[in-house]
Amino acid sequence: MKFLLLKNMEKHKGNKPYQCPECLKCFTEKGSLVKHMRVHTGDKPFHCSECLKCFTEKGNLMKHMRVHTGDKPFHCSECLKCFTQKGSLVTHMRVHTGDKPFQCSKCLKCFIEKGSLVKHMRVHTRDKPFQCSECLKCFTQKSSLVTHMQIHTGKKTFQCSECLKCFSQKGSLVTHMRVHTGNKTFQCSECLKYFSQKGSLVTHMRVHTGDKPFQCSECHKCFTEKGNLVKHMRVHTRDKPFQCSECLKCFTQKDHLVTHMQIHTGIKPFQCSECLKCFTQKGSLVTHMQVHTGDKPFQCSECLKCFTQKDNLVTHMQIHTGDKTFQC
Repeated sequence: MKFLLLKNMEKHKGNKPYQCPECLKCFTEKGSLVKHMRVHTGDKPFHCSECLKCFTEKGNLMKHMRVHTGDKPFHCSECLKCFTQKGSLVTHMRVHTGDKPFQCSKCLKCFIEKGSLVKHMRVHTRDKPFQCSECLKCFTQKSSLVTHMQIHTGKKTFQCSECLKCFSQKGSLVTHMRVHTGNKTFQCSECLKYFSQKGSLVTHMRVHTGDKPFQCSECHKCFTEKGNLVKHMRVHTRDKPFQCSECLKCFTQKDHLVTHMQIHTGIKPFQCSECLKCFTQKGSLVTHMQVHTGDKPFQCSECLKCFTQKDNLVTHMQIHTGDKTFQC
């Protein structure tokens, strides 16, 4: 009894007679020093009987066991959600109270959890501690690395319930679902057109602003989208990555291959509303419609004669230029 009294008195006095020989940290109790020493020795004497995970303290083992038992003794008085640890409940309660005790010293943004603040600070420090072992790309958060790794593994865990298309990221699935739901939440302030993705709206806005941020390094032609620049570069590189499986003809763009394949399949999806004649290409239908409308948009600058097709105008111009392209 006298020992406990003396021990309690030490706490009140603030005396810490037990010092760690490694880091010189001091403790009021010998038991606390013994536990602390395991930080330096790496000793974890408390083993989980289920998954064999080890812990430095018995209390941490007891908390961990709730993962296996499913025991959640800590209840939120607001929403009745349950937690395995008291600390998790304390953190959760801030959702209801609005308390954000962890503040960024740079931009003063506040957070509910310390871990969230630590992650946020990397925005300012530009620290990217998580590196991909395949391509060496670095990330600020572990979750971002995990998502990125699916590019290399080919794993697509998020599946659309409508068309069964799979995605590597949940956000990509959420965006895709708008195709089925018709949800278009992003509106252009200029023409009031709606878009399902914010990125599509940003790209569309360049139609109004005239901004073309993607420039060709060869001919300096500019484009509103990066994808259009990539396609254009094939003019210079002469790269034709899309090959027909029937005749092995190659194309610079996928849509050109799709159109070409209709020659082999015989599919003619574009039908004239006047005579019901069908065409493989939309452009061919547009040209054909001029037969019915009488429209001749291509005019000779010399004699003012008009033509339905540009090719016919080019051929006609040879009468004026004297050019004789075809030799016997």
